[in-house]
Amino acid sequence: MKDIEQIKIVVTSTIEKALSVIDSGAVKIALVVDTDNKLLGTLSDGDIRRGLLRKKLLNETIEDVYFKNPTTANKGASKEDLLHLCLVNGISQVPIVDEDRKVIDLFIIDDGLQKKQHENHVVLMVGGLGTRLRPLTENTPKPMLKVGGKPILETIVKRFVDDGFTNITMCLGYKSNVIQDYFRDGGSFGANIDYIVEEERMGTAGALTLLEKRLDNPFFVMNGDLLTNINFEKMLDFHVEHNSKATMCVREYDIEVPYGVVNVANENITSIIEKPIHSFFVNSGIYLLEPDCIDLIPDNKFYDMPTLFEELIAAKEKIISFPLQEYWLDIGRVADYEKANAEYHDIF
Repeated sequence: MKDIEQIKIVVTSTIEKALSVIDSGAVKIALVVDTDNKLLGTLSDGDIRRGLLRKKLLNETIEDVYFKNPTTANKGASKEDLLHLCLVNGISQVPIVDEDRKVIDLFIIDDGLQKKQHENHVVLMVGGLGTRLRPLTENTPKPMLKVGGKPILETIVKRFVDDGFTNITMCLGYKSNVIQDYFRDGGSFGANIDYIVEEERMGTAGALTLLEKRLDNPFFVMNGDLLTNINFEKMLDFHVEHNSKATMCVREYDIEVPYGVVNVANENITSIIEKPIHSFFVNSGIYLLEPDCIDLIPDNKFYDMPTLFEELIAAKEKIISFPLQEYWLDIGRVADYEKANAEYHDIF
């Protein structure tokens, strides 16, 4: 922000002075610093009002009123990291400090730039056995394998939270306790997380019948072994704009024939195409469903998402594809896992 000096105060400042600084600064916060410009804490209108409720007087100092453990960011933090800090911690400003904790800037989310918080639910399918990734998955469920120094599933959760989707249900199976112990209620990740534990494998759609509450809005279903930087907000907008019953995220997949393809008509050769490439759209494991799609899923039965889409097609419901242009990787094999770790920091 410009003119950051105008919102700095010291510990000996009075509450009345602090109120004046906050009111005139238009950023709803004051930065408390020492004589060397080192950050000691922050002070908001709410902090002051809580102090006044404790019978503090306007001519008293802010010493025991200001917040002494604010969320901060280091010099050089990216805009995406700063935005994530705001979203996870439910704040609109993040002080930026150097290695000596001296204040150098303040990151602010303007009202018009704040990410919208969506009520739409997210269901993550994270109960797979990860057989093709053994021995890596002998003691660790596949979504908890570390890519870029953190579990795959944490990156997925962070992407949803950054796009304003914080209500998350995880459908668990193999080594479910590892995931629950890590994420708990989701508060540390800026989310509200609850869990379904499958007693038997129910497939990528069958587990939806175990949801305790009836959903009121379109909801996401996503496999828990994917790395992608898709914008989930855009996918939701696309789904709503097309008045779709169900939307499948698809990506283009190319297959090169390693030989010259010979086209014939009876015994006559009509053309020869050397090593042609055929392109297909493939299922990327990310879906958006209207709540009443769950009514089509049988109880207590293994049922995959493609089967649900086939039934919707047969019923002539409107189902659409959302083409994925962003990065996407299905971590199903050891080679994929190694590729994910090699690419992670460039992509994320």
